[in-house]
Amino acid sequence: FERVRRVFQNNFRYRGEYGASLCVIRDGEVVVDLWGGWADKADSRKWQSDTMSTIFSSTKGVAATCLLMLHDRGLLDYDKPVAHYWPEFAHGGKGEITVRTVLNHRSGLCAIDAEIGLDGLEDPKIMAAAAEVQQPLWEPGTAQGYHGISYGFVVGELFRRIAGESLGTFLKREVTDPLHAELHIGLPPEHDHSVATLYTQRPIDIALKIVPRALFSTKVEGRIYRSVATKGISHRAFAHPAELGTRGMKNFNTTRVNRMELLWANGIANGRGLARIYQALALGGEFDGVKLMSPATARLPRARGSWEVDRVLHKPMGFSLGFVKEQTHLFSPNISSFGHPGAGGPLGWVDPEERLSIGYVMNRMDYHVRSKRAVALCHAVYACLN
Repeated sequence: FERVRRVFQNNFRYRGEYGASLCVIRDGEVVVDLWGGWADKADSRKWQSDTMSTIFSSTKGVAATCLLMLHDRGLLDYDKPVAHYWPEFAHGGKGEITVRTVLNHRSGLCAIDAEIGLDGLEDPKIMAAAAEVQQPLWEPGTAQGYHGISYGFVVGELFRRIAGESLGTFLKREVTDPLHAELHIGLPPEHDHSVATLYTQRPIDIALKIVPRALFSTKVEGRIYRSVATKGISHRAFAHPAELGTRGMKNFNTTRVNRMELLWANGIANGRGLARIYQALALGGEFDGVKLMSPATARLPRARGSWEVDRVLHKPMGFSLGFVKEQTHLFSPNISSFGHPGAGGPLGWVDPEERLSIGYVMNRMDYHVRSKRAVALCHAVYACLN
């Protein structure tokens, strides 16, 4: 796997990496465990072995893993309506929307129109109420549109109604503590010192890369940027909460936001933490003596639950029970693989055919929809396998 190390180094030399960690586990053995760069450039704080960073939508895959565990315990039926567990969710014509429909991003609930500030995001009841009054943007089940933010609103309350506790609490007790996985949804104060500073898009990147693509590019980035700029469906999907949107990204560098449980965005981890959780799914639900679920349940996300041109992301892609099922050869050549990338570049991924898991975390966000740094690392891993 020496080639992976070279690509990891080249991300710093040629692709603008600031700080990052990468872990690859295969068949229960750690074959790659790398970290380097700056946790904070201004303070000259180096990235250490335990440094963590915000993983944005890679949080969704961790949440989906916890839902698999509820299903395995007989507590969650993917084909029952969400309202079966959460009656108030039925408001606004949502009574027949199943859990599977939501997790496959086909419910039409790709937006939360209610403006909620940071105070509201600290209150699960306010978040649940926003999801209850939200109406679908199209007839549920007829089209796919990425629930980039609304996913967290719905899954968070659904989990709480079923389990009687928050998903972050369950995750710590049932998953990350037993697996010794450095990953948190709701960061405890004792880990504050290990969190890297997040670096968002620089003004020069916006001027020279994002704006030209918004105006002229026919690629996926151009279509998304134009939809946001013209207040199309992509804008609506990501507009709220504004304090954590494009103009509020600095809030992800605050301890206040780190303490919250925002299941669409604010998981905090390093590469090792993501890889250890996904290795359990790669090995049939059990890793390092910790059993998360049965082999039959661990197999469920291998099949595509939805696959078409996504209305929000403007590209063909798929989902399965809350995980991303990307097009072949992007992260993996094996179509049974699944996981979840995050905005700016982080990635948690599992390939059950190769019994392989990948965790990649960084602190300088990329402007591409799919980070070239993450893709280069994945391709290097498979080049070594072949």
